[in-house]
Amino acid sequence: MSVTIKDVAKLADVAPSTVSRVIANNPRISEKTKRKVKEAMDYLGYHPNFNARSLANRSTQAIGLVMPSSADKAFQNPFFPEVIRGISTIAHEQEYALYMSTGNTEDEIFEGVVRMVQGRRVDGIVMLYSRVDDRIMCYLQEQKFPFTVIGKPFKNAESITHIDNDNFKAAQEMTEYLISLGHERIGFVGGNLNLVVTIDRLLGYEKAIRNAGLPYKDEYIVHEEFLKEGGQEAVKELLALKEPPSALLVIDDVMSFGVLSTLNELGVSVPGDLSLLSFNNVMLSELSSPSLTSVDINIFQLGYEAAKGLLECIHFPEKPAKRVVVPFKLVERQTCSSFK
Repeated sequence: MSVTIKDVAKLADVAPSTVSRVIANNPRISEKTKRKVKEAMDYLGYHPNFNARSLANRSTQAIGLVMPSSADKAFQNPFFPEVIRGISTIAHEQEYALYMSTGNTEDEIFEGVVRMVQGRRVDGIVMLYSRVDDRIMCYLQEQKFPFTVIGKPFKNAESITHIDNDNFKAAQEMTEYLISLGHERIGFVGGNLNLVVTIDRLLGYEKAIRNAGLPYKDEYIVHEEFLKEGGQEAVKELLALKEPPSALLVIDDVMSFGVLSTLNELGVSVPGDLSLLSFNNVMLSELSSPSLTSVDINIFQLGYEAAKGLLECIHFPEKPAKRVVVPFKLVERQTCSSFK
């Protein structure tokens, strides 16, 4: 004979509705009650029928993840596996599955998100990036569908729960660090200008340069994709200048690997001839040669907080949107030295 919710309720000495709420992971149920009900379920060998439950309460127990580009491109950057590790930690704790956007073009990714929302395949969505005028973000707002953003939304930031570092401040402080080492010709190797993180870090760099009374030179600023090849192209442009920079602020570690390999090919010594300061502090940054001086932006924490914020949006839709700022810190290794 199959075990029912009523059997579990009787053994746990609670109402059947309380058992249902525990199965639905309702945050209003105390941990003590949850434990008591789960022990009764284990003892009786009761397994909830998730599909039936999903139909009954429209919950899928799944979170959608939206990448900025095709997965094969995104996963070339260790930022994404690490941010997903943060998301999956809390998803696992709360018994949620992850559902990833697929598609090679912006249109295909957008269509995939529409299918996620219209087909009610997920309870909410985490956007792993923030782009200028992003139509996915506009669509999710129009649909009033629960979502959070890793990065600062370009518009309506006060009405969207987002998790971010203070990228303006981080870039300003790192540029000031290079200036304190005696560097006056500092190049900026940025990523895609459609990404809000690129704009914020560029503005922080500019502020530090102007505050120090140094000339702000457009030719010291290059933008490439967040890939190793992007870093290689950027270096060649900067080193061809009549007065090349003595230090570089590079927006992403993966680009920095490209920069380092190109400098090595060209016989430029780091940090002897050129200092390099990078962002993200991915695991590989300490394994590069020389090891990268990089800003640790707590990638895992960005993912963890984004998933936590999304579950709050799902369970407490009446709560106001919030911004969670994750701290950053400079990890000094071997790619920066005083200007000689």
